[in-house]
Amino acid sequence: MSIARFSRFVAKHARLFSSAAQPPPDFRYQHSSSINKPEEFWRSQSSAVSWVSRGSSVLDGSNPPFYKWFPGWQMNTCFNAVDRHVADGGGSKVAVIYDSPVTNTILKITYAELLDRVSVAAGALRALGINKGDRVMIYMPMIPEAIVSMLACARLGAVHSVVFGGFAPHELSVRIDDLTPKVVLSASCGIETSTVIEYLPMLQKGIHLSAHKPSDVVVVQRDAKRAVLPSGWHDWSAWINSMGKKTDPVPMNANDPLYVLYTSGTTGKPKGVVRDNGGHAVGLTWCFKNILGVTAKDTFWAASDIGWVVGHTFIVYGPLLTGCTTVLYEGKPVGTPDAGAFWRVIESHSVNGLYTAPTGLRVIRKNDPNAELMAKRNTSSLRGIFLAGERLDPDTYEWALKHAKVPIIDQWWQTETGWPICSNNLGIQKFAFKAGSATFPLPGFNVQIVDDAGAQVPAGSEGNVVVKLPLPPGAMITLWGNDQRFVSSYMAAFPGCYHTGDGGFIDKDGYIFVMGRTDDVINVAAHRLSTGAMEAAVASHPAIAECAVIAVPDSLKGHVPVAFVVLKNGVTINPELLAKDVVQIVRTQIGAVASLRLVHIVPALPKTRSGKILRKHMRSIAEGRNDPTPSTIEDAGVMIALEPLLRTAKA
Repeated sequence: MSIARFSRFVAKHARLFSSAAQPPPDFRYQHSSSINKPEEFWRSQSSAVSWVSRGSSVLDGSNPPFYKWFPGWQMNTCFNAVDRHVADGGGSKVAVIYDSPVTNTILKITYAELLDRVSVAAGALRALGINKGDRVMIYMPMIPEAIVSMLACARLGAVHSVVFGGFAPHELSVRIDDLTPKVVLSASCGIETSTVIEYLPMLQKGIHLSAHKPSDVVVVQRDAKRAVLPSGWHDWSAWINSMGKKTDPVPMNANDPLYVLYTSGTTGKPKGVVRDNGGHAVGLTWCFKNILGVTAKDTFWAASDIGWVVGHTFIVYGPLLTGCTTVLYEGKPVGTPDAGAFWRVIESHSVNGLYTAPTGLRVIRKNDPNAELMAKRNTSSLRGIFLAGERLDPDTYEWALKHAKVPIIDQWWQTETGWPICSNNLGIQKFAFKAGSATFPLPGFNVQIVDDAGAQVPAGSEGNVVVKLPLPPGAMITLWGNDQRFVSSYMAAFPGCYHTGDGGFIDKDGYIFVMGRTDDVINVAAHRLSTGAMEAAVASHPAIAECAVIAVPDSLKGHVPVAFVVLKNGVTINPELLAKDVVQIVRTQIGAVASLRLVHIVPALPKTRSGKILRKHMRSIAEGRNDPTPSTIEDAGVMIALEPLLRTAKA
């Protein structure tokens, strides 16, 4: 279809709806339908998306494991996220609230204003030679231009890849060489609490280390640190003003790639997860309505970063495809200015749903254990708190439930899946909470627990968590430029299934308990023990704010667990007494076979910028390996301070 014809389509904002009957709003029925009649189920859900044209089939399974959803269908993600809401009369509705306590800025951007910004930025990208299929790397902090950049790429059919702002030069160079972007969009700096992080020196070095050289670099100049641009690089404002021209969305095949998002690989080389256009839009619109219970009237806030999958799904595409208001927050749970920051944002913008990580709540709880700062704010607009990224320990759940007085929804998912695999929900049918469980698999995810030979294990028995193929719309379709690695990394271990890399079990009621990465399972004298279960036990001690349990070598038993704990603010306790108490708790809750003997009190645990504790790296140090410190670490000083203790953490 030509751009002119597509523009007429935009003007008429015609939608093609399926005539298929909608299933009743029952969670179990929908899940069963999605597994037993996937084409019929997802065809019925596709009506939430505006299509340029529809194909005759919903699923192409002719080349497993490379399944294709909505083959032959056409749409444009940017049009669905912005244009259609304006065409339907929603131009004056606020699309994005930029809340930046680090710059003391609050900016509200309507859908009409967002459409103008995005269409002009798309024109400026086209002036640099960007067209359908070209790649653009986005290396930005949490600023509106980051969202505009993503949508502008989607408008043109260019594949964007967001790299977390502040990534080290080597990691940048690896991604540049893998993606081979024509253009890099960046900013002069990022701001972490009160620290200004200059991006350009890292970006320049990253490009210098790369074999591939982008043809153009565009930089948003921020007042906190304006940069002198190298010759040939573009200032964002001047670039928009001189090259920007309103540009219509390009029709895209549903299976065309929308973005590439890199995730860690066991070989050290990151894996570029590829997300498509059509399936992604269908999966996210279903999720927002049915799982999050979010409609176009709501304001949703994911306290994450656009550099992570949570940011793509729950800050940018999910909310905007739904037509609601999304909050773009440039701040932290504490320190901007205090542990009441989250509650201030909720009050200020009447947030209906909050999405964060358990780590975020734990650090708030550590600094404000009685939730006194929360009590000072009006959070009555909040209908639910959604958590993912780490196991939700019972203490954090109980604390949040007690003080926030809203449902606390635990979710489990991965960069590869694009949206939650398992979750309780607020949209269809809420179920009883079980500590340690993310409740049930969502539609399209046929989750099973199998042993190492691929045979299903009985209810209550631990094993490998796998998902029978095909994965639902919105999950990854391959790895960028590496179909073979896609198969070997995810599909080869258990033929016909996606190997999540996690271990866990399903109880007699069908609740799924994900106990951690399979390489986080500790073998103690031939007994397989989950670090997740031990951490839940350790964290139940009233003096402990958070903890990490790792395996350390033992000459007799192979490995034994060691606990590293952070105390709650203001708590003082005899280390020997604490260790004695914790050992007894683990012995009581898990058994003597756990063999936990050592408990170390530490001031902080090393984490990624998204809040995940670096257990794997801690374990590698304890085992005497000299693996490089991950570039995703939030505070390298924490790891450096902890290293001597890890290297001597023997049983």
